[in-house]
Amino acid sequence: MELFSPEFFSALISIIIMDLVLGGDNAIVIGMAARNLPAEQQKKVIFMGAGGAVLIRTIATVLAVHLLKIPGLMFAGGLLLVWMAYKLLTDDKESGGDIKSASNIWGAVKTIIIADAVMGLDNVLAVAGAAKGEPLLVILGLLISIPIVVWGSTLVIKAINRFPIIIPVGAAVITHTAVTMILAENFVKNFIPVNALLEWGLSAVLITLVLFLGHRKNKANEIEPTKNAAR
Repeated sequence: MELFSPEFFSALISIIIMDLVLGGDNAIVIGMAARNLPAEQQKKVIFMGAGGAVLIRTIATVLAVHLLKIPGLMFAGGLLLVWMAYKLLTDDKESGGDIKSASNIWGAVKTIIIADAVMGLDNVLAVAGAAKGEPLLVILGLLISIPIVVWGSTLVIKAINRFPIIIPVGAAVITHTAVTMILAENFVKNFIPVNALLEWGLSAVLITLVLFLGHRKNKANEIEPTKNAAR
């Protein structure tokens, strides 16, 4: 990929969108881990914990960029991303109760870093796929989006709650990234000539399918408590 080309900036925008949408988990982790600390210590915990989490995530994503060059992994990673896009639409984002609050600074920092590393697979894989082998894209995307997520974590959650369209848009971006990963796999290219029409046509089909299934799942989740209450 040529640096600072239209393709480069398109991939960078995709990475930033995915980082922001998937960054809701970061905000929950930070808030839950630091909630019992004095106010003057919370800012320090946010800075230190987020810094450690960003460092680990950057290293993991750069490594993933190279690992995805192994035959078959781009295809498998693309399929996994489609599933992650669906889960983004259907998962309950109020799952922060599983994160334990710490009673001291270092305990909170450790909680943030460990939890982020465990929960960050979706972000790492999505960013690595969108970067298309360019580590500079990974670093630029994180440098731009992580400060927004960390220092504006509450705003990110409020924005998602106020403008729910952000979630399906993020799921669509992730699904399109999945398609580009699948079509970039060598054994796929050997059987199917890849072109823009195929890429965007397959993206449209999969995005529609993911959004439809996600919407249907959410509707079913809304109806289920009503049925149980009626019993």
